[in-house]
Amino acid sequence: MDDTGTLTLRPLTARSIVLSTLLGHHPPQLPARALVRVGALFGTAEGTIRVALTRMVAAGDLEQSGGTYRLTDRLLARQARQDDSRAPRTRRWGGDWEIAIVTSDRREAAERAALRQAMAALRLAELREGTWMRPANLVHPRPDVAAEQCGWFTGAPEGDPAELAARLWDLDGWARQARLLGAALDAAEEPAERFTVAAAALRHLLADPVLPARLLPKDWPGAALRRRYDAFERDFRAWLPRYAGGG
Repeated sequence: MDDTGTLTLRPLTARSIVLSTLLGHHPPQLPARALVRVGALFGTAEGTIRVALTRMVAAGDLEQSGGTYRLTDRLLARQARQDDSRAPRTRRWGGDWEIAIVTSDRREAAERAALRQAMAALRLAELREGTWMRPANLVHPRPDVAAEQCGWFTGAPEGDPAELAARLWDLDGWARQARLLGAALDAAEEPAERFTVAAAALRHLLADPVLPARLLPKDWPGAALRRRYDAFERDFRAWLPRYAGGG
């Protein structure tokens, strides 16, 4: 979304086309010819897609077996996070928050970056440097990097938890973008356009803090955007074998 409130979508590169297709496909493997035909939807030449496939194998993003390409373990973890963003595992919230405080005295830049990435995946927000928190309404195992670098506590704010949530996350901004993406998915007709909007919607769902309902603004659009994305994926799963298998 730009400064005028208009939805702006970045064009998909050959790598993005391949990656988005495989991340949205279960199991995440497809023959090269299928990926080439998806690329053709965007006017991307076969040679460009095949070069992207070669580079992604060399970079460790994909594995090749015969003419089939599949995601590597690292990207399978990303697919799992995306799947979770569409159907987050929640539990009844009693008002407690989970709080993580960095306890490591000295950390390399790579360690700090790894922790920040892990906290984003756990949907925790940073209250101040080294202090992360969120309502304890999610069911999620903590990766080793988060367990090793932080001490973990359970507590509750003395003030209004909804005000704290609004400080930690830009809820109004997320909601505006979600509504724009939902409307764009409804309006998109061409497969390439729907694919591009859906990829942006899925990225946006990864940033949904998945808060308890009483901490959210009214008419929170998270569930509606998930339903729209699910509808796209059902259509895409039915359409891809027919399209990729043709000609």
